[in-house]
Amino acid sequence: MQFIRKQQFRGLAKGSLAIWGPRQTGKSTLLRQVFPSAMKYDLLLSDEYFRLNKQPSLMREEILAQNKKNNVIIIDEIQKIPALLDEVHWLIENHKIQFILSGSSPRKIIRRGANLLGGRILRYELFPLVFSEIPKFNLNRALNHGLLPRHYLAENPKQMLQSYIGDYLKEEIANEAATRNIPSFSRFLEIAAFSNGEIVNFTNISTECGVSKPTVRDYFQILTDTLIARFVPSFQRKPKRRVILAPKFYYFDVGVANALLNRNKVVQKSELFGKALEHFIFQEITAHSHYSSINYPVAYWRTASQLEVDFILGDHETAIEVKSSGQIGNQHLTGLKAFMEEYKVKNAIVVSMDARPRTVGKITVLPWKIFLEKIWGGEIMKG
Repeated sequence: MQFIRKQQFRGLAKGSLAIWGPRQTGKSTLLRQVFPSAMKYDLLLSDEYFRLNKQPSLMREEILAQNKKNNVIIIDEIQKIPALLDEVHWLIENHKIQFILSGSSPRKIIRRGANLLGGRILRYELFPLVFSEIPKFNLNRALNHGLLPRHYLAENPKQMLQSYIGDYLKEEIANEAATRNIPSFSRFLEIAAFSNGEIVNFTNISTECGVSKPTVRDYFQILTDTLIARFVPSFQRKPKRRVILAPKFYYFDVGVANALLNRNKVVQKSELFGKALEHFIFQEITAHSHYSSINYPVAYWRTASQLEVDFILGDHETAIEVKSSGQIGNQHLTGLKAFMEEYKVKNAIVVSMDARPRTVGKITVLPWKIFLEKIWGGEIMKG
């Protein structure tokens, strides 16, 4: 299951780099597989953390004493001791040592103004599992369990998801962000989940959470800084129609969103299935943009008259609408047709539950599986 991300990662791992991603995305497993003989500092271990936090120079002295063969050095959860970055900087500059830094979030490092090793280290992000990594991929399992490895593989991940939310999202993320009002932040996480896949109304969320609008904006910033969520901006390039400007919001994993919303089982032909399918396709697109190294922007388009396209990839190269219908009709194509009247589009695609691909004028209807095979196969977005 880890094969594809191993291949992608090896392509980047020629020099020093930092790999970021929320807990349980598989960072430690990936590093063990790619660098089995690396010297490692795991800052989740309390004894390791306390001795290096007290005296960061110990790491430099140990590496110079033990690293005779110039092996890779891994520092896991680097954000816990930002002062180690000065030592890393010195060792890269003076001894050309390759470091692989990993962590759940760079927020603490950035906020403390720590050494960011500008230009000396590549940034790499790890996402939940994606379609192309999983043999015999099961869509219903993905939409119900989410795609964090342990959750996807579990027969009943409900308790795991609740523990993840309680132990990681509500406690650790709040603590890392120095948010003292943890009950308020916990309430915000659940209220924000109702905006998952929707345009965010900061005023309404502020009222429901009982905190100020600036605090709500800070809370959303915490989620994006810690890679727990993403905003999708409005596509605004030279619009002829009046468009909505506010961003849409998605949690990083459909299973986590399900748990925060206390969703029952997501079944086909339900409204929940449509929302979960759109969220899942967004996860795949976002991961592909990064893993492919194309890094194309992802936006959405909605007019004041409620014409909408779910995802615009690139400069308007590809427009994608996600529908859970098993038979796409003209009523599903209104948004794409309106967008194509304004912009020259290379690919106009409806991702659906249809049994076979077909074309309707200049619009291509693709079953979800074929769409994912094409995007991961490099047939839709090219560098």
